[in-house]
Formats: sequence, C-alpha cells, structure tokens
Amino acid sequence: MIDGINLWAVLTAALSAFLLGGVWYSKVLFGNIWARENGMQINNKDKGHRAYVFIFSFILSFIAAFALALLLRRKPGFYMAFHTGILTGVCWVSTSFGINYLFANRSLKLFLIDAGYHTCQFTLYGLILGLWSH
Repeated sequence: MIDGINLWAVLTAALSAFLLGGVWYSKVLFGNIWARENGMQINNKDKGHRAYVFIFSFILSFIAAFALALLLRRKPGFYMAFHTGILTGVCWVSTSFGINYLFANRSLKLFLIDAGYHTCQFTLYGLILGLWSH
C-alpha cells in the first residue's frame, strides 16, 4: 500500500480495463463498426497492433486506475467507489471525448462506442477499488 492506495487493486483494475477493451473493440462487439467509423479497413491478413500499443495502453490504464484510487483514497466504501467510477466515466471522460468528437466531426456511433468503453472502464475501476477496500 502506498499511503492508502492498494496497488494490487489498482493493478487488477488496470488489467480489467485492458481485458474489457479487448472484448469491446473485438469483431464480436464493436470492432467492425469502430473501424468503419474511423475509416479503417479490417482484413483477415491484418496482424493487429504492435506490442508497444498494448504495453502503453496498459500503462495508461494503470495511471488512470491509480488516479481514481488517489481520488477515492482510504476505504471509500463500495457505493462511493462504484458511483465515482460511473460519474468519472460519464461526466469527465465521455464529455471530454464529446467535445473533441464534435470539433473533429466524428460520428455519434464512434462517440457512443468510445464513451461507452470508457464509462465501463471507470465503472469497473470503481467496482474493483470499492470491493477491494472491504
């Protein structure tokens, strides 16, 4: 623990977002729509992203989970942690994406996919951090 921060909980939260992203942006869920809305072509010969994309994505997920843990601090309780996660995803992250997407003229579908992922990401963070504090 670092001054009330449970690093195992933060690590687990970061891993959960990483796994959620793998499913969320897969062809099973929103991957094809996301790629089309971004003007990308998906083919079977595509080997996917390079290792550094996954490494840095995990590092960024860890930083985001750590920041939420800092915001919550010591034993926030499940209700507070869970709702803080939801509000962070909806009110801070998604609205920030919304501003950028409006000026970039991106589609509503793309916004809903990306904002939905980040809302679920921070909800998972809150859920994990809240449950782990008990």
